[in-house]
Amino acid sequence: MKKLFKVTTKTIVATGLGAAIFTLLFMFVKIPSPIPETSFQTAYGLAGMFAVLFGPIAGGLIAFIGHGLSDAIQYGSPWWSWVIASGVAGFIYGFAFLKTKVEEGIFTWKDILTFNIIQIIGNVIAWIIIAPLLDIVIYAEPVNLVFTQGAVACLMNCISAGVFGSLLLWAYSLTKTKKGSLKKGE
Repeated sequence: MKKLFKVTTKTIVATGLGAAIFTLLFMFVKIPSPIPETSFQTAYGLAGMFAVLFGPIAGGLIAFIGHGLSDAIQYGSPWWSWVIASGVAGFIYGFAFLKTKVEEGIFTWKDILTFNIIQIIGNVIAWIIIAPLLDIVIYAEPVNLVFTQGAVACLMNCISAGVFGSLLLWAYSLTKTKKGSLKKGE
């Protein structure tokens, strides 16, 4: 049985690789929204895939480090409230780690539904609660603005993780040999 919070060399390598790709996607593969400082970010689909494959620690660190690096490179310093929210979302995505059998070559409609319920919960907690509250506490941002930004970010990140994350996990599952598919003497 997979251990939910086990950190191995494989987890560390995946975290580094995932954070690097997340940073690039976060910077260059996004669609701006009409709400200031919010974009449709494809990076959350990647974070979802890595979180399901390597667990919540990897998912959280990938999103936290990737978002932080992206902000630092683009703007000079991270916007910590949203960096923390990204980390929380990625961490929660990782709870699908024990609920799927992607590594065994199985990613059924039930697995897709399970992953999407978990990622929606993660996005709601991160973007409807954590990001706006931290914006108010850390940066004294206007309440109406931050909750609007959070709601829009939540919706867009749910779609990104749901569509791209599910597609990436499905494609990955196709690369794995299913248990019992090879039999001796055939």
